[in-house]
Amino acid sequence: MMDPLITRIGQAVQLSHSGEREAARRQFAEIWDEIGGEQGDPLQRCVLAHAMADVQDDAHEELIWDQRALAAAGLVTDARVAQAGVPVPVAGLYPSLHLNLSECHRKLGDLDRAREHLQRARETIGALGDDEYGRLIRKGLEQATERLR
Repeated sequence: MMDPLITRIGQAVQLSHSGEREAARRQFAEIWDEIGGEQGDPLQRCVLAHAMADVQDDAHEELIWDQRALAAAGLVTDARVAQAGVPVPVAGLYPSLHLNLSECHRKLGDLDRAREHLQRARETIGALGDDEYGRLIRKGLEQATERLR
């Protein structure tokens, strides 16, 4: 059974995908307050911050949320991920996190940091299976590599 808060985060992600970025941002902010922000459950913080970064209009704000997601991921255990019903192990969170951080640094003009995170995404991509999610992240990795050439 999926963690109810992670389900709510997923619903807000769907809102953002349908063009309702402002509504998604408001929902993410409400959930962030509910979980206790920086003091909240690391898995919920990681998933929420990762999603919140995607709906920021300012690259600096996006970077802050992506950094929060990465920091929280370091505190998540495979047992917690399994308990929450998340279909990937903790190691499977890192390729996407590093890919997003790479893109943030690229937008901000810090190409060295962008390349560092792209390399970390490459190093961790093996944790993902050959499923829809794995293929999506691998495609993102290829596109990010092209943008940094």
